[in-house]
Amino acid sequence: MKLVKNSSSILRKFLLFNFFAFTILGLITFFYLKGVQPNLVKQRTEKHSIIINNTSNHIERLKLAFEKESLKNFLLSTRFLFQNLERVQFYNLKGDLVADTNVLDLDQNVFARTEMVIEDKIEENQTEKNTEKLFNTDTDSQETLSVKSLIKDMKNNDPVFFDQKEGDNFYVKTLDDVNVSGEVLGYIMVTEQANEILTAVEERKNFIIRTVLAIAIAIFIFLIFLNRYILKPIEGLVAYAESIKAKDESMGKIEKFLYRSDELGVLSRSLNNMTNDLQQRTQRAENSSADLAHEIRNPLASLKGASELLDSTTDKEERIKLIKILTHDVQRIERLITDYSQMLKDEASLSREKMRVLDMNNLITNVVDEFNNTSPVTEKNIKFLVNNKNLNGHKLEIFGIENRLQQVLANLLDNAVSFSPKDSNIVIDIESSKDFISVKIKDIGPGFSEINTEKIFKRFYSNRPENFGEHSGLGLNIVKSIVEMHGGNVRALNRSDVKSGAEIELQLPKRG
Repeated sequence: MKLVKNSSSILRKFLLFNFFAFTILGLITFFYLKGVQPNLVKQRTEKHSIIINNTSNHIERLKLAFEKESLKNFLLSTRFLFQNLERVQFYNLKGDLVADTNVLDLDQNVFARTEMVIEDKIEENQTEKNTEKLFNTDTDSQETLSVKSLIKDMKNNDPVFFDQKEGDNFYVKTLDDVNVSGEVLGYIMVTEQANEILTAVEERKNFIIRTVLAIAIAIFIFLIFLNRYILKPIEGLVAYAESIKAKDESMGKIEKFLYRSDELGVLSRSLNNMTNDLQQRTQRAENSSADLAHEIRNPLASLKGASELLDSTTDKEERIKLIKILTHDVQRIERLITDYSQMLKDEASLSREKMRVLDMNNLITNVVDEFNNTSPVTEKNIKFLVNNKNLNGHKLEIFGIENRLQQVLANLLDNAVSFSPKDSNIVIDIESSKDFISVKIKDIGPGFSEINTEKIFKRFYSNRPENFGEHSGLGLNIVKSIVEMHGGNVRALNRSDVKSGAEIELQLPKRG
């Protein structure tokens, strides 16, 4: 199903993003952990270098012979130099062991002792090629490193440092030459127990693992939330839209989302309102099309009958009469189509136009001034009386579309003029209440013959005098649509204060 694919696509993208993020994080973590131990070892060997330099200085100051007994006595007398070290070894230039703290009877607080003295074996096949390889030696290996091969591979007299794991203990070792007055007498190797380095590495590793697990759990919880409270509602909205497209009212119900107070609730309500509006527009369009077809049918029938008679009659007066009927019906059809097309255009543009603050007093005054110069008004000598005395100069502000409200007033005044007798007045009463502005347009014409005056607002309804010209019957329907779009209402009734006459009242909400 397309809907499921779209929804799962979001999940897939999210999971794919997190997969790549975790992959990158894993690689960074791997290289970080890989470098932690060597860096800690290097820091420790820097301390060893200081100890070795101090030892070389002491040997030089004492002018010590690089022999077994001399070095043994030196180790005994200068043991303070080697505090916290596990082992100190001296080698001659050939790489032979000369002195070793493990064979001395020293205070165990100064040097650690082993149960069994093991001298380093010199095996040429156990060589390491360079410092980098020694640095990366497998810590689980129990291989005894060849001191002779280490000495052989020393470059530029640079110290060699490495780590080694023996049993449950971890050792850091540094091998360097003993340089006295520029002459290399031999070599010294210091060994320090550094189990805390492994502990530090393990702690970092555990911390990263715990952090990654916590992030993974948080992402999993977020995925549940995302799927339940975001993706599922979106899926429902998509299903609702698809059902509207397919005209399947049994699918895509979104009532459960309409009462949410978050953005999805706002989206659901907007989609629901838009759908209802579209359905109403569609229904109005269908009804209007049916009404238009019905309205056109009558003049078409008249056209057909008149054209048939025109072909068969030879009477000049009769032909003139038939031609007038044909002209009248053509004009009627033309007017219907033109007004209907304009009505549809107006309805479409209403949704795109923006409302602004308007003063009803100024709006009515401008429309009346324009109407005073029209031919029907001047020919019938009709006067407009605007009654706004009860307003006490207060502004009557509303939110509205100016040209649309002008169209409403123009249609109502046009309708009142058409039914008003000569030399009469049309009264415009403007009143204000707490929430609404009321505009009443009153004439002294014949009034409404219909008991139900609501029917005059239907499309294509017309009850105008014959001599007023051609009209489609859409004017009052347009008035009703525009007023309701502004949140107001319109009603029609016969006047009770005079013998005859009609009254149409507009109610528009005041600016809040």
